[in-house]
Amino acid sequence: MDQTFEKRKKVIYDFICDDLYVPMKVKEIAAVLQIPREQRDELKEILDALVEEGKVALSKRGKYSKGHAEHYKGIFQANSRGFGFVAPEDGGEDVFISEDNMLGAFQGDEVEYIITAAPSGRRREGKIVRILSHTVRKIVGLYEKSRNFGFVRPDNQRYLNDIYIPSGKEMGAMTGHKVVVELTSYGGEHAKPEGRIIEIIGHINDPGTDILSIVMDYGIRTEFPEKVLNQAVRVGKEVSEADCAGRKDLRDWQMVTIDGEDAKDLDDAVSLTMEGENYVLGVHIADVTNYVQERSALDREALERGTSVYLADRVIPMLPQKLSNGICSLNAGENRLALSCIMKISKTGEIVDHEIAETVICVDRRMSYSGVQKILQSDEQALKENEEFVPMILQMKELSDLIRERRGRRGSIDFDFPETKILLDENGKPVEIRPYERNDATKIIEDFMLMANETVAEEYFWRELPFLYRTHEVPDEEKIRKLSTFINNFGYHIHVRNEVKPKEIQKLLGKVEGTPEEDLISRLALRSMKRARYTTENTGHFGLAAKYYTHFTSPIRRYPDLQIHRIIKENLRGRLNENRISHYEEILPEVARKCSERERSAEEAEREVTKMKKAEYMRARIGEEYDGVISGVTKWGIYVELPNTVEGLVHVADMKDDHYEFSEQEYELYGRHTGKTYKLGQRIRVRVADADKVQRTVNFEIIEQ
Repeated sequence: MDQTFEKRKKVIYDFICDDLYVPMKVKEIAAVLQIPREQRDELKEILDALVEEGKVALSKRGKYSKGHAEHYKGIFQANSRGFGFVAPEDGGEDVFISEDNMLGAFQGDEVEYIITAAPSGRRREGKIVRILSHTVRKIVGLYEKSRNFGFVRPDNQRYLNDIYIPSGKEMGAMTGHKVVVELTSYGGEHAKPEGRIIEIIGHINDPGTDILSIVMDYGIRTEFPEKVLNQAVRVGKEVSEADCAGRKDLRDWQMVTIDGEDAKDLDDAVSLTMEGENYVLGVHIADVTNYVQERSALDREALERGTSVYLADRVIPMLPQKLSNGICSLNAGENRLALSCIMKISKTGEIVDHEIAETVICVDRRMSYSGVQKILQSDEQALKENEEFVPMILQMKELSDLIRERRGRRGSIDFDFPETKILLDENGKPVEIRPYERNDATKIIEDFMLMANETVAEEYFWRELPFLYRTHEVPDEEKIRKLSTFINNFGYHIHVRNEVKPKEIQKLLGKVEGTPEEDLISRLALRSMKRARYTTENTGHFGLAAKYYTHFTSPIRRYPDLQIHRIIKENLRGRLNENRISHYEEILPEVARKCSERERSAEEAEREVTKMKKAEYMRARIGEEYDGVISGVTKWGIYVELPNTVEGLVHVADMKDDHYEFSEQEYELYGRHTGKTYKLGQRIRVRVADADKVQRTVNFEIIEQ
């Protein structure tokens, strides 16, 4: 192997073409050719060069073989630092694409790529060879006017270039306007994208424009078409006696709604009585399908939205408010149509019998989480004001504990991260950020809804009818192995045999509870999980350790719940004939796909709004000092989380008292000269150094103590 690089490359290429009969890894090829260990890096370099040239194929498992490199398809995701990744269509791990190998791909493009390197223990690398289609049509950004043209700076940092707006295509926009651009050209390796403005959202300083920009960037609909609003008015009539005919009448049952104080769309009510030693739990859900008929304008719009979106300053509902806050909302003292799941539960928390029925109900009282919590804490005033409901509420707590304990025994995982509550003033400025903690009252409703969802899913699974399930697959073996390796650094371990069990993750979370590393290990365990989604096949829910699970309890704000209500009602009425079964078998896969997609967009928009408002809040507090906890350690710095849930970065370049290096094994930064270390869970005092609302980032600096 003492020839020049090109000659060596030819030797390797000839060997692969003539003598390589089965795919081999680098070390196997080295063994066959008797290449010394110290020259394997050069061999790897040669093999990767041959792959880059398309002369040699490289498999996903890092094996080289003769023939041209195999072509794969996926979606390109750009990174603001110039490189990108491809998410493979088969759902495998992302492939790194360097700036030189992007072929001018645009964020969201469907691309064809080859694998150029598969480094051991690291992410695979690839090269885009063809752009198949553009999926992004519209972009939101800030308009800036020049003399004879304009350009838009995209809000989303994944769009790497400004968009050129020719004169006459600006729709009257002025510098400082947030706008929606329709792309007319995607540019390329040496040309900027081009577009025309189709909507002006508002001036950057106008209240609400910032949040609306994020909403529109994610393609979330904000306005209902007139036809849909008119239909909502027509169908939103009060419940008549004719509507109640043939339904189980539960209007004399004691029942309540329990929600947040500011909730307006109340889609679930609960009741509880005793029958001997058994609890009789009723979960009563608004019968939205009575008002939203299949294929109506309302139904088509609801499917397009897929879900309601809950943001810091607004709710973007799936259904018009005439329905969501009106006839579909289970308002106290008013007759309402419902679909009820009535479960008889033993003292061990096991369901011994159940009934799913079309009902008519009348809620006795609207209660709030905080109000119920006061009852559970024996607050005198709360007990007095709710005297007639206190026995039922106390029994609900008793039953909730039973259900939760039983779910825990089977291995259900509870990731109890505090959500963020952001309070805004009339101008949309954040005035307070705090954690929104769950309490016993929220857990009661959570437990009852989970029970109803499981009960409905199990019944319809055994009926072998077309249905939508909420599934959560077993985590990838590789991700769990990485998690296992990482937690070994802290003295923990999980048993990974053929397949990890939910009980193992649950036990791990129990062990780390109350430790400095609890937050980090919990987050890493969560990231090791797959994303829950809607499917037509019931494969179970890993996180809940449930064999059967669906979404039944929120048809006002989630389309899958609305969809299965339709199927349930047709079944109860004996109308699920062969034609209807075929109809559902045909439409449900697309409904599942679309709803999973819309849910992702809504979650990402909610997360981006929260990050932006946190950055805006901290921007007004530059120079202020806070106590925090190190929540993440990377080679570029440490992340610190404050008690109010704001997280910021202390960049390693700003840690000027020493040269800090990252220890992957210990998950810490250590000073080469001082020996000072920064570890996960360590308490630390920081000062706010910077906050960028556009980038949605917060930077801290350490205060020496």
